[in-house]
Amino acid sequence: MYKTTPLFLLLILVISSPVYAYKASDTLPAYSIEYSPKRDAFKDGVAAIKLATETNRRILIELGGEWCVWCHKMDEFFDKNPDIKKRLHETFVMLKINVSDENKNTEFLKSFPKNLGYPHMYVSDKDGSVLYSQDTAEFLDNGSYQRKPFLAFFDRWALK
Repeated sequence: MYKTTPLFLLLILVISSPVYAYKASDTLPAYSIEYSPKRDAFKDGVAAIKLATETNRRILIELGGEWCVWCHKMDEFFDKNPDIKKRLHETFVMLKINVSDENKNTEFLKSFPKNLGYPHMYVSDKDGSVLYSQDTAEFLDNGSYQRKPFLAFFDRWALK
């Protein structure tokens, strides 16, 4: 009979642990890339919680809509900065929630802290509980989104 060493057991645990590393080739769920008034925010929330639990990440709930100019500017910022986009998706499961005249998602958002404008973000733990409300204007300088505040935000909320 072979004797198992503690180092070997540790290696097996590390290899089998759920670790998530976002790759540009990853296919993100639709709820992570679009604001759709037709999406079910509750169903998407359950799916985001499941994914966050499986991949050991928090959830970043982003409120906005296709009508929102600053939402599009923020998406463009991430697209032009793939390293920042990578950090975003390594740190969080992104859950975009539509807020528009067609669907205000009032029922879903009734227990959230009040937001001041759009886009607006909420950091949620893996279980869906809201930890923090983030005004995205804090990521702006001279009308442009900036790398440094986003990186500091990701560092602050990343699970260790």
